[in-house]
Parts: sequence; structure tokens; C-alpha cells
Amino acid sequence: MSRTIDRDFALLFGVMLMIAAGNTALQSILPALGRSLHAADSAVAAVFSVSALLWMLTAPFWANRSERAGRRAMVLLGILGFTASLGLCGLCLALGINGVLSPFATFAAFVVGRMLYGGFGSAAPPAVQAIVASRTSREDRTKALTLLASAFGLGTILGPAVAPYLVMGHLWPGGPLIGLSGPAFAASAVGLVLLVAVLRLLPADSGAVEHGAAASYPSIGGQGTGATVAAAVGEHVEHVRTFDPQVRPWMVAGLVTGHAQAMTGQAIGFLVIDRLRLAPAAALEPTGLVLMIGAGASLLVQWGLIPLLELKPRALILAGAALGALGCVATAMAGSLYGIALGYATIALGMGFARPGFTAGASLAVGPHAQGSVAGRVTSINGAAFVLGPSIGVAMYEVWGALPYLVAAGALVALLGYGWVAARHLPASEGKGRNGPAAGAHATIE
Repeated sequence: MSRTIDRDFALLFGVMLMIAAGNTALQSILPALGRSLHAADSAVAAVFSVSALLWMLTAPFWANRSERAGRRAMVLLGILGFTASLGLCGLCLALGINGVLSPFATFAAFVVGRMLYGGFGSAAPPAVQAIVASRTSREDRTKALTLLASAFGLGTILGPAVAPYLVMGHLWPGGPLIGLSGPAFAASAVGLVLLVAVLRLLPADSGAVEHGAAASYPSIGGQGTGATVAAAVGEHVEHVRTFDPQVRPWMVAGLVTGHAQAMTGQAIGFLVIDRLRLAPAAALEPTGLVLMIGAGASLLVQWGLIPLLELKPRALILAGAALGALGCVATAMAGSLYGIALGYATIALGMGFARPGFTAGASLAVGPHAQGSVAGRVTSINGAAFVLGPSIGVAMYEVWGALPYLVAAGALVALLGYGWVAARHLPASEGKGRNGPAAGAHATIE
């Protein structure tokens, strides 16, 4: 690539990284924020469910809109939505922390801020994909889009890792306390820098017309599986329904594992606070540590163990469900930081196997002309899990702290049984795609 293309790619990589990191940073501190403002745990989860729902509904619209309004304009719109959302969230949270707003008013304003993110932040990823695709050769396109998409996956790890270090004190001695709203302000400031950089440095759209694909909502535990890249470069000649018989077992597996991961991931911050009996602000570092260990375990599987073991999609899902169920039970029983971290890492290990297995299995179940269509269905399943999953998990947690983990364990055990039964209807060539054994199973990022 030329120096100009390299510069533009680095800029677009930063856009994708920040859109994901800012969201997950805020997501990781929200349990502590909710507790410090004496808000209901379920209200905290509902904030992100609303945002994820809007993202899922608007992402396909913005992906199509970029062809008419322009890809650069959609990138700017996405960054603007991100920056305004985080800025508004930071402001309302700071007002709540300092007692200017009641907890109810604080979270009402916070929901509006999150709606801006869900409604407009989703405009950027497909437009960024389309820009990169239009400036690369067909031979280099998949590699470039995969590298670009890694920014989204890395952002879901970076956000929780840096969030505890962005908590700020008083603006001046005796002045307003920034406190837990600091990560939102910091992310909004970076978004503003990116907005200016894109305005000044990213050139206008070229004449080439390429398409981007809607991305799944960036969430804790939601590291990608390669589906978005496949949706962007795959053929859409044949249309595949979400629960078409040939892909139904894989879609069911995706729904179960996705909801198990969303339920357990959203509740983990509350679990750390309660099991370790910590003040909300003191829980940020141990929560960040647990989330980082979980993310590292998932990446170890996707980037190391899957290519090494060369397991077929069905084996990936069954192994993932078994490990995930074991991790859920261990987390439910844990009473120390070590126990919570080990249990959550085991859940992440399982989901690291299962998510690529579900993606690869769905891909191998259809022919070459339906790859784009089925990849789009996979992306929608990945996104749907983070709409209701967090709210369901936290609602269960309010009833009993171990309940979301035990329910998730039961669902994963049921998936093991379903997998054995559904396997009877799989073709004998499972795992032998167009590119050799388990084609697509090595995709690790979305």
C-alpha cells in the first residue's frame, strides 16, 4: 500500500478501535456507577440493552445508506454519534455523582446518551470497511478487512483494561468530583480528536463502489468470529433464512452460547462487588482484571488453540459448551477474586471455541454463492445475544447471585445434548469447506 493509503488505514483502524473501546470501558464501570448512585442493577443492564437494540436495528440501514450519502460522511456520522454519546453520558453521570441529578434523572439522561451511540455509532464500521475495500485489490481485501476488524475485537479488551485508570478526582480542591464519569469524558475527548483528524485527513470518496457489512454491537465478551468480514466479501447470490434447515443447528448454537456469554459477562461486575464485599470504586481494578483474563483466554483459544488443534465446527461447539458450563458452575461457587477470575476465564475459553465453531459450521453448511448471506445471519445472531442477554442475566442476578451462571450452565449442557442429536443430520463432509478442513474455523475476529 502507498504511504497515503497506510495513513488512511491507520486512521480508520483508530476509529474502529475507539468505537469499541469507549463502549466497553463504560460498560465495565457501569455496575460500580449504578451501585454508587443507588440505582437498580436491572436499570444498569437495561441501558446497554437499549443501546444494543438500536445498534442492531440501525446498522444495516447505515450500511446501505453509505452508498448514497457517501462513506466518508457515514464515518463522520458514526464518530459524531460516539463522541456526543460519551460526552453526554459523562456529563449526566458527573451531575449524578455530585448530587445535582437524582439517580432516576441521571439514568434517564444516560439512556438518551446510550441511544445516540446505538443509533449513530453503528454508521461507522460498515463505511470504514467499504473505504478499505475500495482501496485494496481483491487479493489483499480479505487480509486488510480482517486486520481492520481486529481493531474492533481489541477494543473490547482495551476498554475494560484502561477504564480503572481514567477515574478522576476533583477538578480542583473542593470542586466537582469527576470520579467514575472519567472514562466517558476521556473517550469523548479521543472521539473529538478522531473527528477532527477524519475531517482533515481522510480524502473524499473515490469512484470505486464497494460494500461494507453491519458489525455486531461491541460488548464485553463479544470478541468477533470473522462473520462481518465474510459478509463483506462473500457472495449474496443465494438468500439463506436465519433458521433455514441447513443452518438451523448452527444458529441455535450461536443463540445459546451468545446469550450465555452475555448473561454471565454483564453480571460479573456485580458479582465482584458483592462476593468480595467491595465499595463500588474499589471494585474497578479487580473487575478489570477478571475481564482482561477472560479476554486473554478467549484470544488464546481463537488465535492459538483452534489453528493448532484443527477441530471441526461441531467439535468446537461441543468442547466450548462443556468448558463454558464448567466455568459457569465454578463462577457461581467462587468466593474469592482468584476463584471468580478462574471461573470466568473458563467460560471465556469455552466461548472462544464455540463462537468460531458456530460461524464456521454455518459457513460450511451452504454453498459458495450463499456465503455473504449466511455470514450476515451469523452477525445478526451475534448482535441479538447482547440485546436481551445482559438484562436477563442481571435480572436473574437480582434474584440470586449464582442464578445467571447456573441457568447459563444448564443451557450449555442442554446444547451438548442438542448437538449430539443434531449431528445425525449433518453431512459427512462437515469441516471440509472450499479451503480445506474447517474452513472459516480459524477466523478469530469480526
